[in-house]
Amino acid sequence: MTIAEHDAEIQHVVDNQFATACAFLAELVKVPTDNPPGDCAAHAEKARVLLTALGHTVEVHSVPEATVRAAGMISATNLIVRQQFGVGGPCIALNAHGDVVPPGQGWTHDPYGAEVVEDPEFGPVMYGRGVAVSKSDFATYTFALRALQELQNNGAKLNGSVELHFTYDEEVGGDIGPLWLLQQGLSKPDYALSAGFSYAVTTAHNGCLHLEVTVHGRQGHAAMPQSGIDALEATNGILSALYASRATLKQMKSSTNGIDSPTLNVGLIAGGINTNVVPDRVSFRIDRRMIPEESTEQAEAALRQLIEDTASTYPGIRVEIRRLLFAQPLKKLPGAERMTQSLQKHGAAFFGSEIAEHGVPLYTDARHYAAAGIPTVLYGAGPRTLREANGHAADECLRLNDLRRATATVAAMLADLLIEH
Repeated sequence: MTIAEHDAEIQHVVDNQFATACAFLAELVKVPTDNPPGDCAAHAEKARVLLTALGHTVEVHSVPEATVRAAGMISATNLIVRQQFGVGGPCIALNAHGDVVPPGQGWTHDPYGAEVVEDPEFGPVMYGRGVAVSKSDFATYTFALRALQELQNNGAKLNGSVELHFTYDEEVGGDIGPLWLLQQGLSKPDYALSAGFSYAVTTAHNGCLHLEVTVHGRQGHAAMPQSGIDALEATNGILSALYASRATLKQMKSSTNGIDSPTLNVGLIAGGINTNVVPDRVSFRIDRRMIPEESTEQAEAALRQLIEDTASTYPGIRVEIRRLLFAQPLKKLPGAERMTQSLQKHGAAFFGSEIAEHGVPLYTDARHYAAAGIPTVLYGAGPRTLREANGHAADECLRLNDLRRATATVAAMLADLLIEH
């Protein structure tokens, strides 16, 4: 069978299942999974019911409560579907996360309504929190697997297995989702595909470090400020040093298309007692993004040293630095190019346009698979940019034709990897 014939068969199967895939996605969007607070058990149960109705055997792996609480969530349930084709061959894991950021203000559509509006340029568009990031890829991956099953039923000789990994903690780092599944020995895939968008294959992304800095001084009456040690004054000096360091970060450039320079942002600050009291305590949180070429350990050490050195210039000041999150960058591993090249080849056929390879400045669950030595890329349903999808913003949306074409692209990639063995 030629590539064109192969793709035509896949497209036919995906088209026949498209209405069912859209209904499947709508049911998932209608169940809230805001994280925080991170109570996602009801959504996992809904997904289990929907997957079971499609004929899949669904493994339900509930994360122990103490582990969930330590991650700052209320409940977390990981789902695995396993499908074996033939004998031997590689295992390919498809991972998407169901937790989402809270909807916030400014919506013109019900964030949990899964409303579909006909757009004159793009066709049907579904609105809802998580419809693009990344409940859409619950549907992409589920129906790509169903297309693969249909190919086998029609005589395709496939060898290997596909696993669906549906997890619920990406918004807090993925430690009790993909990382937990791997650490528990529940999955040992040879390749991994994580949720992404349709018009490019993501093969690298930034790392991320979150630090909480607490500056301790001594309270005193504002009428006699010399009686205290001003934690806010010291904090001002530390923040000035941090902001000044941005100029050095901008001089560092990544060689990865789509990634520019490391960044530093202070996103949260609190402290003081009252207007008439010298503040004795101020805390703030830092977001530091590391490009793939950086040593993440050296980046953290340098940041800590800058804070401590600056604080030491203020007599009586003491600082505490606590790591909140440490996400390694995603880097390309040998073998990942097989997925990338296949997705680009078939994506170009289904979308009628070139599928680029790029990196992104954010971080994702994909890093956990790569850190375990598993070749990993990101690809799924969605437009060219997060902004076009209104991801993490009001009126998040998905062009449903992107779901259709991405499903076919993923199915064709899976077939490539399984037919070769």
